Amino acid sequence: MARRVLVPLCLCWALGPAAASAPPNLLFLLMDDMGWGDLGAFGEPSKETPNLDQMASEGMLFLDFYTANPLCSPSRAALLTGRLPVRNGFYTTNAHARNAYTPQDIVGGIADSELLLPELLKKAGYINKIIGKWHLGHRPQFHPLKHGFDEWFGSPNCHFGPFDNRALPNIPVYRDWEMIGRYYEDFKIDRKTGEANLTQIYLQEALDFISKQQGSQQPFFLYWAIDATHAPVYASKQFLGTSQRGLYGDAVREIDDSIGKILKHLQKLGISEKTFVFFTSDNGAALVSAPKQGGSNGRFLCGKQTTFEGGMREPAIAWWPGHIPAGGVSHQLGSVMDLFTTSLSLAGLQPPSDRQIDGIDLLPAILQGKLIDRPIFYYRGNEMMAVRVGLYKAHYWTWSNSWEEYSKGIDFCPGQNVSGVTTHTLEEHTTLPLLFHLGMDPGEKYPLSVLPGWQSCVLEMRPEGFQIKSRQTERPLCHRDATLAEPSDCCLECPRLGVSQRWSLAAPKLLPTPLFSAVFGAAGCCDS
Repeated sequence: MARRVLVPLCLCWALGPAAASAPPNLLFLLMDDMGWGDLGAFGEPSKETPNLDQMASEGMLFLDFYTANPLCSPSRAALLTGRLPVRNGFYTTNAHARNAYTPQDIVGGIADSELLLPELLKKAGYINKIIGKWHLGHRPQFHPLKHGFDEWFGSPNCHFGPFDNRALPNIPVYRDWEMIGRYYEDFKIDRKTGEANLTQIYLQEALDFISKQQGSQQPFFLYWAIDATHAPVYASKQFLGTSQRGLYGDAVREIDDSIGKILKHLQKLGISEKTFVFFTSDNGAALVSAPKQGGSNGRFLCGKQTTFEGGMREPAIAWWPGHIPAGGVSHQLGSVMDLFTTSLSLAGLQPPSDRQIDGIDLLPAILQGKLIDRPIFYYRGNEMMAVRVGLYKAHYWTWSNSWEEYSKGIDFCPGQNVSGVTTHTLEEHTTLPLLFHLGMDPGEKYPLSVLPGWQSCVLEMRPEGFQIKSRQTERPLCHRDATLAEPSDCCLECPRLGVSQRWSLAAPKLLPTPLFSAVFGAAGCCDS
């Protein structure tokens, strides 16, 4: 059984001989709306992802890996900043608990004050490229080359359309600073058949960049953020009609084939042992588009846009031959924000000290099989909807989508109605949180709070102690009136549940939030 350890967020872990050599290349394979249940390695029955399954068998599978928000833009902002969207600005206060993103008719984007991963990696000599979807703003000041990337091939947005070029133009595609065309016009997408060659173009861009960098003395960071599995789903002609799962499965098969070619290319060039690769998705599968245009979240409840497990828990695989033991399976609670801190650790860099970083360094879990105590926060817009501690998840608010949307056939949880849980009005549970044991009940169907003998424990699990400081206001966004404990060791503990998590309030770098008090009810700080 893995040994559980407490690790400061800012601690850079020594990697033995690797630490003395040049830092590794970094390759993030970020999927769009791909669900936890879309890979054979995660139990998808058609077994149509042989390359990703092999990647998992040669590396480490993460079963408890999360996004920071169940929607595209905020999750990507969190990945590249290591910070919750409520800190980096990708949330809205226009309405309570509404997600926020950057469609082409919105003028906002990533703030200049935010430090993105590629900006920091430049200090260690990295050459950085993004391929595919940026989604952190389309105006010039938000351009990825102004935020640390050296090269870009892709689009500021998703491949929505086609548009009539009157009210809205078709979405542009860029090579670095130059717009080289538009979706549907210069980069064809057939909405009737689903045929498009974009994944093949993105694959070739990746192979060419890796080949170019292989001969240099500089490490590279490649952020491969393709969007074929985002509705409208597409695949190239050679993959159309090849999947048992329809068009969505065709797109997944092409992605799987492309990732196989990328990994083989690294091996052929002799740099696979010098390249840390991480595969995951930006949020859960969009069940609102399933089954023809959306994927699977396995046994988990609901999907994209919700803070149930199906919207937030993602497929994740770490691959680094010669460093990561083959065939590993980790139950470490992980987040896309951890990729920020882990990458800095691999590059021999410290996280910024002038701001709160929410991501932790996963290297002890990846390289040594250790488990690091930490909570997972489930945010929807400006509201912390739920918290996971160990195997327990407490919902302070529940909501799927509005009755108005639902009456029009828009359903974020098709076929998964759970009475009192998948509500169509925003329901508050801060007085008595809905508690689930995700080991026994991964589908969040049976709230423990309604079972005899659990009520007194659930009453202790309140959000009073969780506070997040927003980037805009620099004032706490509290979920009730919270009173911070004096700096000391406090714990989240419910002995009857067997849950015990500990952080030191005297060492703020250790905390996932800047003002974090683990006070459950009257129990307060723990003595032991």
